[in-house]
Amino acid sequence: MKLIFNYNDIFFSFYYDDVGGCVHRSREYAMNYVYSGEMVLDNGREQIRVRKGECVFIPRDHHITMYKRTCDGERYCGIFLMFTRQFLREMYGRFGQRAVPAATPKLDPGVIKLPRTVELASLFASMTPYFDPDVRPQGDFMQLKMQEGLLALLHIDERFAPMLFDFNEPWKIDILEFMNENYMYEFTMEEMAHYTGRSLATFKRDFKKVSDLTPEKWLIRKRLEVAYAKMKEGGKKVVEVYAEVGFKNPSHFSTAFKKRYGISPTEVSV
Repeated sequence: MKLIFNYNDIFFSFYYDDVGGCVHRSREYAMNYVYSGEMVLDNGREQIRVRKGECVFIPRDHHITMYKRTCDGERYCGIFLMFTRQFLREMYGRFGQRAVPAATPKLDPGVIKLPRTVELASLFASMTPYFDPDVRPQGDFMQLKMQEGLLALLHIDERFAPMLFDFNEPWKIDILEFMNENYMYEFTMEEMAHYTGRSLATFKRDFKKVSDLTPEKWLIRKRLEVAYAKMKEGGKKVVEVYAEVGFKNPSHFSTAFKKRYGISPTEVSV
């Protein structure tokens, strides 16, 4: 069971069990503070453990699986600040033209565990009373908290400025490279277009240039090929593979596999 309250793009979340993780694909920059319990972030290559009193920065368009768990007998509670493009544009006039050299590089894209600073400690301490769902904050007050969060980032590292205040449209990235890296996720066509820096119409047109299949059929074929290799060469069982490659249930996986290869997946995994 979980409860989430949204106050002007500041989310207060409570998790009462440890059922599993959720795939996080925020289109905006964000900070996530762990008030109690713990959060584990898994990007497929490494896991970042965020404990009570710690905070992480998550870049926009970043795909990551979040596990929010009980720790030391305390359920997970967290505060999530989402910096929308509109908010950052509004703040650019106030904070964006600070004395940061024009050649300042951007931070590498990826989750960053933030240092414990007085500014962050003060910010989140002032927000904890709103874990009480009966206490609803005023919108303009939460707007100030968003500004505090932004300033805290800019004071931690000047390289946050060129990253957060970059309002250019995303560059087009290679479609097949993106899909080969993210085939296991449940994307809509609109999401695939967005994450590759295209409009939906452009995405469909560009995809026809690289494949005779539709994006949906390409994803199913890719998942089946990976599953086949995992079972044939890796010795994995059907129950270990189907969800790992992106199928929702073993029945759907078995039907698609038999249609593709003419045999059931259990014949391969024996």
